[in-house]
Amino acid sequence: MKNNKKQNLEPLLNPKSIAFVGATTKPDVAGNDMLLEVLGSGYKGRIYCVNPKYDEIEGIKCYSSLADLPEKVDLVVLAIGNARLETQLKEAIQLGIGSAVLFGSAFLEEDVDPPLMQRIAKLAKGANMPICGAGAMGFYNLNINLRIFPQHIARSFQKGTFAYISQSGSGLTALLWNDQKIHFNLAVSTGQELVTTASDYLDYALDMPGTKVVAFFLESVRDPKGFTQGLEKARKKEIPIVVLKVGRTEASAKLAVSHSGAIAGNDSAFQALFARYGVIQVKCLEELAATCQLLSMDKKILPGHLAAIMDSGGEREVLMDLACDMKVEFADIGKKTIHILKENLDAGLYPINPLDAWGTGNNYESIYENCLQALVDDKNTAITLLVADLTSGFWLHETFASICRKVSEKTQKPIVVMTNHIGSESQNLALRLQSSGITVLSGTIPALQAIKHAFDYRDFITKRSHVKQDQKAFFVVQNNCHKHKWLHRLQQPKPLDELESLSLLQDYQIPVQIAHMAISSDEAIAAANKIGYPVAIKTAMPGILHKSDVGGVKLNLATDRQILDAYTDLANRLGDRVLVTRMETGSVEVAFGCIKDPQFGPLVLIASGGVFIEIFKDKQIALPPFGKKEALAMINQLKIKPLLEGIRGTQICDKQSLAEAFANFSVLAYDLGEFIKEMDINPIKVSATGCVAVDVMMVHQPS
Repeated sequence: MKNNKKQNLEPLLNPKSIAFVGATTKPDVAGNDMLLEVLGSGYKGRIYCVNPKYDEIEGIKCYSSLADLPEKVDLVVLAIGNARLETQLKEAIQLGIGSAVLFGSAFLEEDVDPPLMQRIAKLAKGANMPICGAGAMGFYNLNINLRIFPQHIARSFQKGTFAYISQSGSGLTALLWNDQKIHFNLAVSTGQELVTTASDYLDYALDMPGTKVVAFFLESVRDPKGFTQGLEKARKKEIPIVVLKVGRTEASAKLAVSHSGAIAGNDSAFQALFARYGVIQVKCLEELAATCQLLSMDKKILPGHLAAIMDSGGEREVLMDLACDMKVEFADIGKKTIHILKENLDAGLYPINPLDAWGTGNNYESIYENCLQALVDDKNTAITLLVADLTSGFWLHETFASICRKVSEKTQKPIVVMTNHIGSESQNLALRLQSSGITVLSGTIPALQAIKHAFDYRDFITKRSHVKQDQKAFFVVQNNCHKHKWLHRLQQPKPLDELESLSLLQDYQIPVQIAHMAISSDEAIAAANKIGYPVAIKTAMPGILHKSDVGGVKLNLATDRQILDAYTDLANRLGDRVLVTRMETGSVEVAFGCIKDPQFGPLVLIASGGVFIEIFKDKQIALPPFGKKEALAMINQLKIKPLLEGIRGTQICDKQSLAEAFANFSVLAYDLGEFIKEMDINPIKVSATGCVAVDVMMVHQPS
């Protein structure tokens, strides 16, 4: 279990002194490469080697043991076999050493119980000692020119503003070693996170001077509470978080009881969490790299859309097609901009955005400079692309680069050079442009993905800054006198029947159908007459969760005789307990659901209702609670939105009432979700006059 005391990562990530245990003169092994790394990084702190076999390694004095060192170091790096890890860590803790990096896996083939990994974790947590690993590749802290790594690459790294926390070692080095356009301040391989988790590194990175973006290669979250707190901290600081989440699967859906659980899948909690905090989710390393490059820029992305200038009509068509597919909008340039373009362009070229400005080639320098400047200055432009497959030394591309630098000096808006082909960014010209403050994005698709993410994050921050959460949505949290009643009820083992579940919804101001319980045909007929025909009868026997699957629902019953026949059939097959309800009308059916995620707690969803919930999987999922405006935004993302809005003359449904009901349902989940394992309200019938919950199923989970 994670130590609740917040870790001090300064001894680990910003040490004043380091001891390298297992240092060696043998080349191309971790014990030697780690010394070459730290010596090549320009680290100014004190360095010690520990190995009884040597007097000196790579010019550094070598000591027989940690106890022989002349001082208590901040960090010990253990490049030793797994069998020696526990002994060395115990010694380090006894000496008061502040932190450790474990390159080894901490796995023993013939281990005892508890295994080595658990023993190491217990030792370190007891001493409140941060550990990078086990099985970690270490870290780069370029703010202090420190590289703690078991593999050496002989080149310098430029300090930047991008923090990268990776649960994949290869996922880390793929960017760290191979894309010199990206400038890191912190890059961490977290390993098995026996003590120090990705959440701890996130908290540290957010406080580092100059951090502008934090990215994750994420397999799992070992500290959900800390991770959520880190995302909230990032949101407050307006530092974007970019996540490549791997291991997405719907395997758990096979075990779900409710329809909501069946369509949610394992990844739903992350989707909801990321949406709540504006986390940018990417699907590959190219997309991650491009997005972080763009978000690391010094210049802020202002309101507006994309402008682009290039020297190819064909590549313009590629850009336009892909931008349309990816929903990246081009700026609607104004009359003044169009006039400037007309004045500069050669005959036969059209003053449009995106712009192909290459004609005869005569006077091309002033044409491109004036046109680029006009596009940048347009009030509807937020980012301007110059598209060119950069070739170092080629007169045209060198001139394009010079023009970009010149125009960039006159504006607060970002100018980006985009290469259509990913390989062309490796040219020296790309690195020179990057160093001068002009971001170079590699490949049309990653570049457009990055631009889309940047616009979405800008809009997320604007929304959070200018629109307070709808306070009316939380009236139930503050004023609901029924909350404690239902908290008490849900802690009892007896399941809620449908009538009681409808009562719960009603207390949370979610409209429900009129319903009466009956245990005889006479009671059923009396209830039907009280409600008014037509009615429906459905089994209310305990343990039957999906009534329609067992023929447990009878609809549109209009006479006493039909009630008698329907009741007799249900009683004979399923049992004598039934629910008599009014036949509700509505042109569209939706469903609300609540599931309990083991890491992040209750999630709510809204989806296409009736029998289509699992077929189409048309859903929106969120963390509760939220207000009516957020609920309406989710409704507008559903594929059934046209049906709700009255497609081809059909009834226009009351989306406002539906949004209010969904917001209230989110509060119910927030209040009571600890005791709700799964819950379905399906269908909810939506009409022009409102919405009404027709069927509810809940599996509660007493503590």
